[in-house]
Formats: sequence, structure tokens, C-alpha cells
Amino acid sequence: MSEWLRRRPRTDGGDDAASREDLLLRAAASSFPVAPAAHPSGFGCSCDRVGCPTPGMHPVSFAWQTQATTDPDQVRRWLRTQPQANFITATGTSHDVLDVPAEAGAAALRRLEERGLDAGPVALCGPDRYLFFTATRGTPADEDEWWPCELDCHPETLEEHPGLRWHCRGSYVLLPPSRHPAGGTVSWLRGPEHPLPDPLPLLEILTDTCATAAEHAERLERERDNERERLLGR
Repeated sequence: MSEWLRRRPRTDGGDDAASREDLLLRAAASSFPVAPAAHPSGFGCSCDRVGCPTPGMHPVSFAWQTQATTDPDQVRRWLRTQPQANFITATGTSHDVLDVPAEAGAAALRRLEERGLDAGPVALCGPDRYLFFTATRGTPADEDEWWPCELDCHPETLEEHPGLRWHCRGSYVLLPPSRHPAGGTVSWLRGPEHPLPDPLPLLEILTDTCATAAEHAERLERERDNERERLLGR
């Protein structure tokens, strides 16, 4: 019952609608191209797909890459005609996103602060992911010059990248104030007005904190296994 209540569509008042519009227009003003997305509905997704694998986390239109825009008038029209919609931002044109587990993201923010480095825009996506917005690697005219990366993450491969994900060309992430299917909303920890940092120095720190977080999780799992064996051996 608590899960159902948490996922019920909200009936936002005027203040909530104004705040929602302000958040999306701030993103558009920062050159983040946005497009409407599906939203959590009941225990599933507002789309018609049975067993949707990413409920409330995918664009409404298959043409989302060409649909995504920074035009404030278009954003306002979407808000009027699709008041329940989540919104995504298309990556790989004006920005990329480094997407990490929350524990690693929080550690990275502390490390950046200690070093006096600017983290750029950062969002909390649901209960367990941090999104670090960075400058893009670009889209070179010569495809032979495209820099492939084993960390590239497209929406359909999210489950294959439980650690660090690099959203670049052909990918997207949810924008604040989208509702997350696991509960809560996507929210800014550092707003889109912050300058976009170079992704490579940030990648080094995030890779390190992800490895540390993974080691910590493995150690806890071993300790739990050992405790279960001890209890069973009594």
C-alpha cells in the first residue's frame, strides 16, 4: 500500500506547476535539449508497452533525438498538453552525463570539494544514482575520428552498467523534476547554471570512487555470508 501511494500520480497545484516549469526552463536556458518522457503510473508506466523495462524513464516519441529542444515556448506547450510527463535531456550534443551509484557520487563530490575543483551540474536521480553533467566529447564530421568508449551507455543497456555509465551520443537521462519509478524525484544538487567541466578529470575521480564503493559492497556481502554460515553452523 505504501508503495502504491508513493507512485500515485500527483495532482500538483499552481505553485508546483510553476516550480516544474522553472526547473525545465532553467535546463533549456543552459542549452540542455529536453523532450517529454513517460511517467510512472500505478505500478508501471504511462506508456502502452506491456512489461515496460524502464517505466517512467523513456521518451514518449521514437523521434526524441530530433524532438529534443531548448526552445522555451515548446517546453511550455509540452507542460500544458502533457502535465504529468517526465522530461529527459538528450546527451551527446551540448553535454554528456557521467552516471554513478549514489555512494560513489557523494564521495566524488566530497573529493572535488577538498581539491577545490568545480563539479559542474549534478543531479540526484531517484534513490540510488548521481548524474554528473559534463562537456560533451563532440560529434565529429568524420566518423573515423569518433572516440569509442567501453563505458558508453545507451538507454537499453542500463542494466548492463551497474557501476559507471557514460551517456553520450544517442542516449539520455531524466531531468528534474521528473518522478522516478523507484520513488522520489530527480533533483538538482548543483544546478544547470554551473559551467560544464571537462569529463576526463572527473572520470578519473568517479572511476576511483566507484571502485571503492564496489569493494565496500563486496566486503559487506562477504561479512553477511560469513554471519549466515556462522548462524547455520550452530
